[in-house]
Amino acid sequence: MMNNTHNPDVLTCLANLSSDEVFTPPSLANEILDHLPKEIWRNKDARFLDPFCKSGVFLREIAARLLAGLEKEIPDQQQRVNHIMQNQIFGLAITELTALISRRSLYCSKTANGKYSVCDSFNDKQGNIRFETVNHTWENGRCAYCGASQVKYDRGGELESHAYKFIHTETPEKIFDMKFDVIVGNPPYQLGGGAGGSSDSSIYHIFVEQALKLKPRFVSMVIPSRWLAGGRGMDEFRKTMFTGKHISHLVDYTQMSIAFPGVDFEGGVGYFLWDKNHQGDCKYTLFLGDNEQPAVVRRLDEFDIFVRDTRAVSILKKVQQLGEPSVADIVSGDTPFGLATNYTDFKDKSFRYSIALYLTERGRRRIVHTARTNVRKNEHLIDSWKVLLPEAYGERGAIPALVLGPSIVAPPESVCTQTYLVAGPLESRKAAASLQSYTRTRFFRFLVSLRKITQHALRSTYSWVPKQTWNCDWTDEVLYKKYKLSKDDISFIESQIRPMEVESE
Repeated sequence: MMNNTHNPDVLTCLANLSSDEVFTPPSLANEILDHLPKEIWRNKDARFLDPFCKSGVFLREIAARLLAGLEKEIPDQQQRVNHIMQNQIFGLAITELTALISRRSLYCSKTANGKYSVCDSFNDKQGNIRFETVNHTWENGRCAYCGASQVKYDRGGELESHAYKFIHTETPEKIFDMKFDVIVGNPPYQLGGGAGGSSDSSIYHIFVEQALKLKPRFVSMVIPSRWLAGGRGMDEFRKTMFTGKHISHLVDYTQMSIAFPGVDFEGGVGYFLWDKNHQGDCKYTLFLGDNEQPAVVRRLDEFDIFVRDTRAVSILKKVQQLGEPSVADIVSGDTPFGLATNYTDFKDKSFRYSIALYLTERGRRRIVHTARTNVRKNEHLIDSWKVLLPEAYGERGAIPALVLGPSIVAPPESVCTQTYLVAGPLESRKAAASLQSYTRTRFFRFLVSLRKITQHALRSTYSWVPKQTWNCDWTDEVLYKKYKLSKDDISFIESQIRPMEVESE
């Protein structure tokens, strides 16, 4: 009788801890480790650290490679196992639970010195996979290390504090008191709602920065792709990573579920290999959905952000050749009139000295009325014509995409909540209508898409859109001709951006 028993890898079957603390699939862990030089698996002195263990998959796969690579140098299997486990592989777990899971993955026992542990030379339960409860350091309502809100995370010992050992210290080198050749893993992404929302505080870059302080030879981490083009507080991190020229490989998934089946995350995810000895351009691989693009060599610091699709770079350069000012010059910052998204001081009908207020309530656009005296900034925009640009619009990886929601022409004596940014002031209704026609073009939304890696579109997102004269109805045909775009350029734009239907005013 044939044996049809299937024994799946248990690490492919674990449910994720949360939407941002996800277990790395073994296939992805191995793909990441494949970028390291082959000779490192034959080096009995090489040390490896995963400073944010969840399932222990990286440590397990590293152990398997070392076990094969060191067979000639250390022929005795038990001696080889003991050497690898005790001297080469180290981890910091993010919770007590993940410490137990990681030890089970690496040592085949939830305790390093347990009866069934594959390593028989440990004298303590933790082995080289440690977990230590640490506390946030509160300063002015925020953690000095990770930026966590004291109101939200100062909540006693009965709940997880998310104060991760690796980033809550000035001296990470003292945790294990040794040098590491390779630091690798998949850090927690943010503190907050958990799915990349606007209230979330990104922390993944802090793990990368802390790892680099240890001066390893290699750092490879899985992090959200939004660091390439956006993310709050990412400008300096991005500049450092780009201009340092130590990133030798970068793999980018526009859809997180391709790398992490069953997980959705706005903007996608990717991993990089930082090599201390590398100085130069980067080998870049892009997955557009499940379609892997040919690997190309890219210069990471060509622009202030990274243009993910190589085909878009030549189009951007053609547009920039004219040296025109940016439409961002007339786009407001976030919360243009100081009225938050949840603003409630309004009435359905107009009243004495009131002005119109554009907002979104329960997903529906509305025009209500509020007192002029409630406006706290950009008063000069109240009595002008303007165009309201939706601050957020997401389609979860749709291609071709809309990129932006429909804009609104707003007349004098009107304002809006944080739901919109404001483009203005404009001289007349005709000028506002001209700008609105521009925002509807595929050309406009394509240039926005190069900087819009998540659902949010702030002023900087419009930096590469050139300003036009606001005296005509703008169309793609006119814009394609003005910027001398080729048939291939046009075909690419229209494969990425779909037409926007004109809504009735």
